[in-house]
Parts: sequence; structure tokens; C-alpha cells
Amino acid sequence: MKSVSKPAMPRVGGPPARRRAVLVAAVAAWLYMPNRALALVHKARVAIKTVAPFDASTWASLLRQGPRPAAYVFTTTYCSTCPDAFDKLHAAVVASRQQVVLAAVVMDVQGEHALTHARHYQGATRIYAFDGFEPEIRQAVDPKWRNVTPYVVLIGRRGTVQRTIGPPDAAMLKAWLS
Repeated sequence: MKSVSKPAMPRVGGPPARRRAVLVAAVAAWLYMPNRALALVHKARVAIKTVAPFDASTWASLLRQGPRPAAYVFTTTYCSTCPDAFDKLHAAVVASRQQVVLAAVVMDVQGEHALTHARHYQGATRIYAFDGFEPEIRQAVDPKWRNVTPYVVLIGRRGTVQRTIGPPDAAMLKAWLS
């Protein structure tokens, strides 16, 4: 007896929660702004192809003249909770319907090697990789930070800086995006 197999479903990268978040954002955008919905879906599929170096002077430059509002998720390739923290932050940004820079900063690989981990950070507008002596770069970002990840820094529209280990809570997000 010949077995009949179902056609293979195309695989979509990322965990189900991330795919669901992108789908929910696309549907919401379609309901409220049909023209933006297509751009949102397209943007979610566009892979970042370059990695910007993040050295000891990068953070001061971003604080002084970087984009606002912005979120920076400092992560490592072995951090199991970092993609989830990024997904929660990404979902908050999508729900806010604001233009926000959302960057992943990979601390333990250099250069283009960070791209192999970019699939964990779909929705990022920028990916950075540490370029230099890691403790020195961390000290430039926050002298009190002791290399615990995910380390999230939110920069508000007016330049206010909020820092947290793990995903930001609702009050922090509201203050950041208002």
C-alpha cells in the first residue's frame, strides 16, 4: 500500500513566540494602517547583514548623539534567557507603534561572527559586536555592571537612561516610550 504524504510546510525561523509576535504585529498594523503592515512584515523578514563594532568609545558616542528612543540588549552567545528578553522588548516596541532603534550587542564574538546568532534577534534594527577588551567596554557602559546578561539599557526620547538585568517591567517601558 502506497503511503500518501502531506506536502511539507515551509519552516519559519525562530521560536514560536517570536513568530507569533511578528504575526500579531502584522495583523494589528494591517487593521490600523494597511500600508505599514506590509512594510512591517517585510522588515521582519529582512536579515541584518552587517555588524557594527562596539568598542570602549562607542557607548559614549551613542549616549551623546545616538538615536532616540533606543534600546540596547547586551547579550552573549551562551545566554539562554537573552532571546526571550529581546522578544519581550521587541513586542513592546511593536505594540507602541513608534519608530525605535532596537539593537543587540553581542559581547563574546567579534565582527561578522555575530551574524550567526542574529536569528535570535529578529526585529533588531542594528547588531553590534564587542571589539576590544570586554571588561573595559563593559566599564564604559556601566561601571557597576558585573557581566550579567541580558543587560538592557533604554534611552528615552529626551536622553534619559534606564538600566536593568533581564526584560524591563511595564512601568519602565511606559516611562521609556512616553
